[in-house]
Amino acid sequence: MSTLSAILAEADAVVKSDPRKAEGLYKRVLDGQTNDEQALRDQESALVKLGQLYRDEKNAAALADVVRSSLAFMTSTAKAKTAKLIRTLIDFFSDIPNSEQIQIDVTKENIEWAIREKRIFLKHNLETRLATLLLETQAFRPALALIDNLLRELKRLDDKLILTEVHLLESRVYRGIANYPKSKAALTSARTAANSIYCPPYLQAQLDLQSGILHAEDKDYKTAYSYFFEVFENLSLQDDPKALTALKYMLLCKIMLNLPEDVTSLLQIKLALKYAQVRDVESMRAVARAHQNRNLAEFQRALKHYRELSSDPTIRSHLAALYDTLLEQNLLRIVEPYSVVEIEHVAEVVGQGRAQVEAKLSQMILDKVLQGVLDQGNGCLIVFDEPEQDETYSTAIKTIEQVGKVVESLYAKTVRIA
Repeated sequence: MSTLSAILAEADAVVKSDPRKAEGLYKRVLDGQTNDEQALRDQESALVKLGQLYRDEKNAAALADVVRSSLAFMTSTAKAKTAKLIRTLIDFFSDIPNSEQIQIDVTKENIEWAIREKRIFLKHNLETRLATLLLETQAFRPALALIDNLLRELKRLDDKLILTEVHLLESRVYRGIANYPKSKAALTSARTAANSIYCPPYLQAQLDLQSGILHAEDKDYKTAYSYFFEVFENLSLQDDPKALTALKYMLLCKIMLNLPEDVTSLLQIKLALKYAQVRDVESMRAVARAHQNRNLAEFQRALKHYRELSSDPTIRSHLAALYDTLLEQNLLRIVEPYSVVEIEHVAEVVGQGRAQVEAKLSQMILDKVLQGVLDQGNGCLIVFDEPEQDETYSTAIKTIEQVGKVVESLYAKTVRIA
């Protein structure tokens, strides 16, 4: 065993019990200058394990220093191996909370280094990663500018795999700014690129997930559900954590289709059983119960208790629409027996603030969901009877149209005779 291998083995032995000693030993391995193949492998291993140590300690600054200091070592390694090492080290930031900005800074520095070293493949990979980070931090404009440049370069190189990833990323960014036509167009481009190559299962799952999200935005929950089920089936067989996201979206579709009772039966299928007691799934089950009971107060309690429901933009937007529908249904049920009812009473029964109820009633009247008028001076709602549909006007219009056709026909005949 070489000297560096011995030091590396010693560091591995004490990394749990004495992290500081292991840190020093890993740095000793990295400090050595060598061209020996085994020694280089030991240094690569030490680099990754030092990054893992800082990741486990949630030390983003130290991890950033490791990535920066590794660039000199990377210059002497093969390009493919360099790309893998840098991506691995940057991936460690994902497990460190609130490290997005430092991760963005480190990724930008590595992109500049890749440009100087003319490592084009690594540059494209890192720029794709940077665009993803900008999307996650909701910096949509810089993300789109970066994606536009990337697409121009990738189309010249005809790299279909990265092109698929970047078009998918473009679709997600446009969806983030609610530009759904461009989001769909970008997704179509991603699928076109993917169809001409072997598309890895994970990337195919991401394409299907984005398709489901966009169909859900169009209120086509049946099609969205089929996409989410496909993703869930594929990812759960690989024990991928994103399978849980697909399952939550499946449950969301059932709720939005007014089938909350199907949530329980869905969670009894074999693949879903292991997720049945997970908090994220419990939150969707609570929403389904509230929807099934048509209980607005219970719905609000579920949203308040399960804060994670608001952290996912897809779930948040659809539950906001569902809450609005539930509020509307509750208001219609409450005012139905009355011809005149105090707004304060309606607000008290429905369990909402008066201003919110008044605004919602006003919207319902304008949308012709409710026939009535708000008497704000007296603080009450005057409810009208449903107007009977008078067919006389529409029948008269149809008659005039037919008479017009007869007159035109007679005029055409007289022109021919003349």
